[in-house]
Amino acid sequence: MNRRCFFWAGALGLALSLLFAANGLAAQYKALIVTGQNGHNWQETTPVLKQLLEETGLFTVDVAQSPAKGEDMSGFRPSFQDYNLVVLNYQGDAWPEETKAAFVKYVKDGGGVLVYHFACAAFPDWPEYNEIIGLGGWGGRNENWGPYVRWRDGRAVFDNSPGRAGGHGPMQPFQIVIRHPEHPITQGLPEKFMHVPDELYGWLRGPAKNLTVLATAFAPADKGGSDEHEPLLFTVRYGKGRVFFNGLGHTAKELKSVAFIVTYQRGAEWAASGKVTQPVPEDFPTADEAKVRE
Repeated sequence: MNRRCFFWAGALGLALSLLFAANGLAAQYKALIVTGQNGHNWQETTPVLKQLLEETGLFTVDVAQSPAKGEDMSGFRPSFQDYNLVVLNYQGDAWPEETKAAFVKYVKDGGGVLVYHFACAAFPDWPEYNEIIGLGGWGGRNENWGPYVRWRDGRAVFDNSPGRAGGHGPMQPFQIVIRHPEHPITQGLPEKFMHVPDELYGWLRGPAKNLTVLATAFAPADKGGSDEHEPLLFTVRYGKGRVFFNGLGHTAKELKSVAFIVTYQRGAEWAASGKVTQPVPEDFPTADEAKVRE
């Protein structure tokens, strides 16, 4: 089943590449999706993440799949420097030291990174990774990793209260609120828009250096949340690199949400290039209604 998913995703990507090439629209950027281990279903989400990038016409996409959990990782050495964008769909065993050093250098030197959903739970004991992703959760993280970031009184504030990092209530629909409408990723999007039932991440904490909150969602306590406006879309600058975090998208079903699709595609282009050329689509969700693409 997994091989079949990757086959069809690859076939679709090839078809799209040929279509864009025929119209003189060659892809401008190379992306690498890093996956192979995750507490979430990476086999299901990776082909969709690949397809969504390819359908923009901006990206050609490769996948670097790690060995399975507990297997020898010594040979896992993706060539990060060959890409404009690295999409992290990984949460598992530690990478080799050479791979970690190569990733840090890639970002410092100006590489783009997109942190997808549960990748924020990876590598709690890797300080540079925590700085690159800005905020993380789970894996034993607590106040020693850094503050919570809350949206209060019209601005992002640090909350140094002790406590866990990472959590969410049951799957629930929620409204996303843009907090930085001038940023290229969010420019032109409506101030408020709905997302399908999904995990609403809360209690993320970390170094939060050079972090810009783009959008939040309120996580009500009666639905297992923090009763805070939680940052779900944000950017981090690390060296010359651009990092975009998208906390949406638990499974492939949630990846059909137009709220996810558009913010993922626009965030990927910004991380790769520093700009966004994609228009806001006509089927974008409203403040009251989520939209999906089948």
